[in-house]
Amino acid sequence: MSAEKPVLLSVEGVTKGYPGVVANADVSFQIRQGEVHALLGENGAGKSTLVKMIYGLVKPDQGRMTWRGAAYAPPEPRVARASGVAMVFQHFSLFEALNVAENVALGMENPPPMGALAAKIRAVSDAYGLPLDPSRMVGDLSAGERQRVEIIRCLLQDPKLLIMDEPTSVLTPQEVEILFRTLRQLSAEGTAILYISHKLEEIRALCDEATILRRGRVVGTCTPRDRTAREMAEMMVGAVLTPPEKGAKTEWPQTHPALEAANLTVNSPIPFGTSLKGISFAVARGEVLGIAGVAGNGQDELLLALSGEIKSDEGMVKATGVGVGRLGPNDRRRIGFVAAPEDRLGHAAAPDMSLVENAFLTGAIRKGLTNRGFIDWAAAREFADRVIKAYDVRTPGSHVAARALSGGNLQKFVIGRELSQSPDVIVINQPTWGVDAAAAAAIRQAILDRASEGAAVVVISQDLDELLEISDNFAVLNEGRLTPPRPVQGLTMDQIGLMMGGAHGMEEVHHVS
Repeated sequence: MSAEKPVLLSVEGVTKGYPGVVANADVSFQIRQGEVHALLGENGAGKSTLVKMIYGLVKPDQGRMTWRGAAYAPPEPRVARASGVAMVFQHFSLFEALNVAENVALGMENPPPMGALAAKIRAVSDAYGLPLDPSRMVGDLSAGERQRVEIIRCLLQDPKLLIMDEPTSVLTPQEVEILFRTLRQLSAEGTAILYISHKLEEIRALCDEATILRRGRVVGTCTPRDRTAREMAEMMVGAVLTPPEKGAKTEWPQTHPALEAANLTVNSPIPFGTSLKGISFAVARGEVLGIAGVAGNGQDELLLALSGEIKSDEGMVKATGVGVGRLGPNDRRRIGFVAAPEDRLGHAAAPDMSLVENAFLTGAIRKGLTNRGFIDWAAAREFADRVIKAYDVRTPGSHVAARALSGGNLQKFVIGRELSQSPDVIVINQPTWGVDAAAAAAIRQAILDRASEGAAVVVISQDLDELLEISDNFAVLNEGRLTPPRPVQGLTMDQIGLMMGGAHGMEEVHHVS
């Protein structure tokens, strides 16, 4: 059916290189009018560079693009938008202190008066089933609602091609269904969609065609609904994939839980954040506790409180029975307590520092990277290189700045840096966010390996499949409160839905079902 549709965008022999790496090499593919076209590949395969060229953020070194048969080479996004290309980025570009209409106006060349714009926002949100109040402050919105702001900002441009980069990474299953309904409606009306995601079952459900990249080159195309998720993942990596395996359970001697929260209550230091209210749980050596929840329900605050970035009353957080609530992150690291936050660029890693420097920032204490008060750069470089090799981080070398890595490769580095420190307690928020299938499997296996060696692990994630795959016990974070943990074994999706019952967007859950 899609073959009968006219070609909207044609990319022919496009190549783009950077010092030490070729991001795209002789890439060719077509997108047809009204087609939902997936762009698949591992982290660092060249997907982001390719869509940046289409959107006018990056200029190709070689090759050409045509738009409706005419030469197309946008020098900047403004020109791409004028041609009919719109893009929703993985990281939202919104101001929390402004309302929805004000944020939308900032993305328009010539915004109308606020009253007229609010009316347009309401009309588009009604037409596409994206409920949104133009007067609400963005800081008060859930992640799914923030994404709607970005989508509606694009739809007001009447795009002919909508590029979406990892659009479901922070959405609940119910919000994903709402998004897919909107995208199918856009497709039926003739808008083409270029869709980047690592969630292959979503690709199978939504997309008409897929172009697969590996190390910057096109290695194949397929019709997703005719392939299994595993087949597509193996096309991406060029190898057979093995799912993570839990090791045999070991009974570790312990007089106290390895990690314990007792009525943990702290105010959020984050603007529009969620304070923690009476959180209690215990994690034994060798156990993985999975904590689910919709974005914005206190996940960041819980990571901060457990890592020591937010201090609490002495006994609210305990490690091996000893109160550590007043200890900062370095003192907690000293006793074997490591953490990896969700925000990899700026929180987990300093963007302009090299990977060696970033390895030193958290590894100095446990890896002994100082000598008589001076930094041991040789040891720091060796540590960074070991992490890069062990976690298959695609980079020209450890001298490269963190911001030069693709999101997924930086994620692998950050997680590897923490897990490589022989920790006894591990807390990770969104361990595989924006990471391809092979890398996600490797990260999950590394987490399970650390647990099998006796570490107590807390994994905070919005990926329910991930939590059910690696967790021993499961709880849900909801408006700063935690449900009592319960064993994963025998837990059904209906029970999980009830546990998540107070989360944002329940009106839509009922509507969708």
